[in-house]
Amino acid sequence: MEAVYHAQETRGKADFGWLKSRHTFSFSSYYEPNRMQFGKLRVLNDDIVIGGKGFPPHPHENMEIVSIPLSGSLEHKDSEGNSSVIQAGEVQIMSAGTGIVHSEYNASPTEQVNFLQIWILPDKMGIAPRYEQKKFNVEDRQGKFQTVVSPEKGNGAVWINQDVSFSLAHGKKEFKIDYILKNENRGVYFFLISGSVEIEGKKLSARDGLGLWAPSKMEIHFLEESEILAIDTPK
Repeated sequence: MEAVYHAQETRGKADFGWLKSRHTFSFSSYYEPNRMQFGKLRVLNDDIVIGGKGFPPHPHENMEIVSIPLSGSLEHKDSEGNSSVIQAGEVQIMSAGTGIVHSEYNASPTEQVNFLQIWILPDKMGIAPRYEQKKFNVEDRQGKFQTVVSPEKGNGAVWINQDVSFSLAHGKKEFKIDYILKNENRGVYFFLISGSVEIEGKKLSARDGLGLWAPSKMEIHFLEESEILAIDTPK
């Protein structure tokens, strides 16, 4: 079993006053050649934006960009005419494709917003830009994995232009659940949002990451009440 562990304190840092960001993988001015990607996962940023501030309009192309709010509200606008606010419990995806310009602002003038911004390398290049968001019932991830991003259409998750899936799980102390890969040619990157868990003998604390090219079945042991994100990717 191949494994890569990223302790939360080893992540890259950016602090612009209005934005505090931690980078699991190389991003912007943070460059670490051993932390470029895991499978098709290219960027995993943990962003905090203060009230009334945000990212002004900027372009993207040929990237699948997933936003997962953890607290607060995030306002999205783009050149395709989409305008919306996403909150905790929702997941947003934007296929940049041939090119799209978008902005992301804290929807509150006073409260901060914390969200994960995740970039996935696309399967097909040059597709038409698209946008989707969905609210999920968080009760459906209690003690099990809930798929929120999927390459398969019509299964209740938001669709992504890549053979990658995102799943979220919430467990109470001493609970154990299994994560099962589709096949042996895949891996999974676990990002612990909160709490502490043990996976295949490795203990993770909040905001730690663990990537495994592993046997198809892995056990997650919740050492305390915790929430975890699993990103399932081909090599």
